[in-house]
Amino acid sequence: MVLLRFHEDFDMSVQLGRVIIYTKRLEEVAAFYCKHFGFETLRLKGDHVIELLSQGAGGNILLHPMSNGRKEGQTLVKLVFDVEDVEGFCQQSKKNGLEFGAIHQADGYCFANAKDPAKNSVSISSRAFVAR
Repeated sequence: MVLLRFHEDFDMSVQLGRVIIYTKRLEEVAAFYCKHFGFETLRLKGDHVIELLSQGAGGNILLHPMSNGRKEGQTLVKLVFDVEDVEGFCQQSKKNGLEFGAIHQADGYCFANAKDPAKNSVSISSRAFVAR
């Protein structure tokens, strides 16, 4: 595997903190990620967004109201959640009302896809657990 590094002279540590999802269904999408992926909600007084806080080492999700003229699911973003046991997670999710599509085999790992209530792509993948 080859890792490409850009800006090697950059003197700050940078990490992905959050992903923004634009939606007209803030409450429904928040409930989806809390129920199926264990996020907790953070709402600041007077704010029009909902921040979903990861309960692990992963990044947070910021739910932002979608502007008029945009269609849900139109933005090309897919959230990928690291799951060691993809098949087991799919089975448990189905019991909770979230059905993933077929489990796909890749180079030493597997993944499955679903959609959130706003038609954004969501994937679970065991790629992070592949020995490197």
